[in-house]
Amino acid sequence: MSEKSVIIQVQIQPRSSKNEITGLHNGRLKIKISAPPVNGKANQALIEFIAKALGVSKSKVEIVKGHTSKFKTLKVSGITQEFYRSFLEKYEDS
Repeated sequence: MSEKSVIIQVQIQPRSSKNEITGLHNGRLKIKISAPPVNGKANQALIEFIAKALGVSKSKVEIVKGHTSKFKTLKVSGITQEFYRSFLEKYEDS
């Protein structure tokens, strides 16, 4: 039996004043990260932030695409699509 996981498309804005989710932008979760995009610091901060926001351990969050881009694809294990959809409802403009 495989563990449940969700693929999340994100757009990050490094060197922000604080870590926060600012909403959905072109179908991607837009996230501000305070860390600079140097030596993987922004990626590590993104993993820590998403893990905390979704209530999973950091080891359950993986960047599968876009390591050097502001557009990233994340795989989060241990959550269901239904859980993620309800999480997203807080950030939809409707």
